[in-house]
Amino acid sequence: MSKFLHFMCCVAVSFFLTVIHAHAGDMSGILNKTQEAYASMQTFRADFIQKLTQKETGTEQDRQGSIVFKKPLFVRWETAAPNAELLLVNDREIWNYLPDEELAYRYSREIAEDSRSVIQVITGQSSLDKDFDVQNIDSEKGGLLHLVLFPKEPSTEMTEVQLWIEQSSGLIRRARIMDFYGNTNDIELVKIKAGAAVADSDFKFTPPEGVEVEDHIERPHPLQTKLSQ
Repeated sequence: MSKFLHFMCCVAVSFFLTVIHAHAGDMSGILNKTQEAYASMQTFRADFIQKLTQKETGTEQDRQGSIVFKKPLFVRWETAAPNAELLLVNDREIWNYLPDEELAYRYSREIAEDSRSVIQVITGQSSLDKDFDVQNIDSEKGGLLHLVLFPKEPSTEMTEVQLWIEQSSGLIRRARIMDFYGNTNDIELVKIKAGAAVADSDFKFTPPEGVEVEDHIERPHPLQTKLSQ
């Protein structure tokens, strides 16, 4: 299966708070500040460091690369060699390109438009108070706040989300996503630049000559399968 699923299992959001332990009455205010932190952010660029861990085998895979975002929902997630990969979301479709395998997957944009999708969360577009239950907030060293969320309608790809947020800026610094099988996806965002210049070409993709394309536009994606089904 494509590494697209790994990315879609990964997630992050942000919020701004200065207390060590948040009371239940503070929750709505925290989530509102989270949404506000990203509401005015039209674009951003960042580098990422990622670790994928398989619980059953204990194997780990380290990856790094960059992410570019532009409202309303344009995303370019590019992983560097030796695990070269491109995930691209534009106004028409989603592409997942694996150059070493000379293979590209094409998906419907509707996958990313679900407010509970990781793409929506990591770019600050998801409605956290409606789609997640927040059960823990703690302060940690380095000015980071630790937030634990549980999706109200979990999928096999997302059953728990942990976030570490920078208090001074309200920006995401780390995230850990756990799936139904206990596998985890850890992401650290560095060199975050809000309001970065982006070009239309950042979100366009044409399969290179000789690359096989698997078109899934007309098929339901595994991420649409809920645990209750």
